[in-house]
Amino acid sequence: MLKLKSNTFRIRHNEELKRFITDNSNVLNIYSNNSDLSINNSGIENFIIKINSDASDNIDQLNNNFYSLIIITDIFELTDDVYRLLNRLKQKLTKDGKVIITSINPKWNLLLLIFEFLKLKNKTVPRSYIHSKKASNIAEGVGLELINSFSRQVFPFELFGLGNLINKFLEIICFKFNFGINTYFIFKAKNADYKMLSKSIIIPAKNEEKNLDPLLSRIPNFESEYEIIIICAESEDNTVNKAYEIQNRLSELDIKVMIQESKGKGGAVFEALKITNGELIAILDSDISVDPETLRDFFEILEYGNGDFVNGTRFIYKKQYGAMRNLNSLGNIFFQAIISLVINSKLSDSLCGTKVFKKSQIKKILEWQNLLKIKDPFGDFDFIFSAAFSGNKIVEYPIHYRARVYGSTQISRFKDGFRLLFYFINSFIVFNSSKNIK
Repeated sequence: MLKLKSNTFRIRHNEELKRFITDNSNVLNIYSNNSDLSINNSGIENFIIKINSDASDNIDQLNNNFYSLIIITDIFELTDDVYRLLNRLKQKLTKDGKVIITSINPKWNLLLLIFEFLKLKNKTVPRSYIHSKKASNIAEGVGLELINSFSRQVFPFELFGLGNLINKFLEIICFKFNFGINTYFIFKAKNADYKMLSKSIIIPAKNEEKNLDPLLSRIPNFESEYEIIIICAESEDNTVNKAYEIQNRLSELDIKVMIQESKGKGGAVFEALKITNGELIAILDSDISVDPETLRDFFEILEYGNGDFVNGTRFIYKKQYGAMRNLNSLGNIFFQAIISLVINSKLSDSLCGTKVFKKSQIKKILEWQNLLKIKDPFGDFDFIFSAAFSGNKIVEYPIHYRARVYGSTQISRFKDGFRLLFYFINSFIVFNSSKNIK
């Protein structure tokens, strides 16, 4: 008999949540006593709420701990006071904390009732069905902002081992229609408190000998601790020696020089990430196409808690003549449409070399790469996609894009463009389907 397997549903649900949990997360997982949705990972506190009790009162009984992530499942639609529940959750969050609310998709209301009538599914207590836009408006009132929402599990049946394949196919085909049984709302706490953080600035350099001096002279002197990592690829000019000369001359600064062993800018950045010490990490191209002085603003966005990942955008201000070829501009427009489709969030630029994010994101970047069969030729998209995939708030900072003064671009446009297209297809599948379970 075709039967909704709660175990399959539960495992898929837990696998979906894992992408939002980091090693240093202090996680509270709240679920009803009517479901077995505990998560047995270190650093996760499971808390059960009785179905007929008031969820807000139950949360008041928690200890005085604060959490970087609160997951609440099968509770939100049963509470009689949604505002009060969200307000209590907000009070239990750390400065940059997030709340993930999982609920039954309203589109499945009638079908689930039919399943219960036909005894294909166990009966549940009456519940409310709250649309994401309504939930977002209510959350705004308590200081929570909606980062993203999506659904999973269109086909929640095991069906003799074929369920995973059928479910993944339907999720991909129906991605625009939000047909999954489970909906996920990711909220982030709004905060205006400033916290100064240490910084690492990664500068990939290849054939950039004449750019390094002016670049380094324009990097701001930050009040917090900061380090500068220059990673040099094999060059036709004197880039490596110039980097060492600057390191010796500016000995009062914490400058590290590395010789790149891998190929490409992406390889350079990932090699440098292994030795970073800062709580915030910036990637800054060495061609001075982006004003180094703007790093102060990039960092402040994260230090004020106004985002988790800052992406530079070159498409706000008028670009300096010669800064970008017309073919590149057209290519960027094409790729931006695909990127917005993949991550379900509109970005105006993604190939800008300047990006700033938290060091804690590094593990999530590596986890994202392990999910893909096709590699990002630049590395830029791995950073953006992993941030979106793990529930981080991505914000854009407008930069004035300057023409290169010395040297020439290192990008192979056509070859890398085709590789990116296949990479996007792979990313789209990962973004819009459940992880297969064994």
